[in-house]
Amino acid sequence: MKLAVIGTGKTGGKVVELLTGEQISDTFDVNNKPTVEKLKKADAAVIFVPGSAVDDVFDVVLESGVPAVWGSTGYEWPQDLDSTLKKAGVKWLKASNFSLGMNIIRRAIKVISEGSEMLDNPEYHIHEIHHVHKKDAPSGTAISWKQWLGKDADITSERKGDVKGIHELTVKTAAESIFLKHQAHDRAVFAQGAIWAAEQVVKDDIGPGFYDFSTIFDQAIDR
Repeated sequence: MKLAVIGTGKTGGKVVELLTGEQISDTFDVNNKPTVEKLKKADAAVIFVPGSAVDDVFDVVLESGVPAVWGSTGYEWPQDLDSTLKKAGVKWLKASNFSLGMNIIRRAIKVISEGSEMLDNPEYHIHEIHHVHKKDAPSGTAISWKQWLGKDADITSERKGDVKGIHELTVKTAAESIFLKHQAHDRAVFAQGAIWAAEQVVKDDIGPGFYDFSTIFDQAIDR
């Protein structure tokens, strides 16, 4: 499988590092912008551009028709994107966090959410820490944690150093506290997950449309 990599910053650069030369069809950045013709040479595209730059590559990726894996956060995806992709026969996948371990966390949060119904007046708090260059706050992952939890949880954010990503959920009552924490030690974990996602999205049993990484992960787990 040959991948086109759009965005070669902190995480996109890790994707390039993990792939061998024959696995890369091309790499694109602000100095080498993707074209439909070049993208069509790839089996799939892995895209790590900021949310503010999605519109710059959106149309060309769509027109190319290649399956695309998006790691862009802080972007409001069109509500009709799923139907647009289905009509075009195109497969896209998005994630706020490509860590496979994070998806294990997601399933654990569901258990905590259901079990906390038995607790006495629980309070929920999510805290996330990232590097100082991360522009969106709270992180897309923290927002996802709150969605997975399905509870009224406060979210706090912290930016320091070169932290790859720390997320912690606290469930507190007057009598006890529950902590769930995920910490990324290397951005390779996100690159590995994005490559895995690209391998999944090209499969014939996945039809056109706009997918969340969690949906594809659960399909693989439950097979």
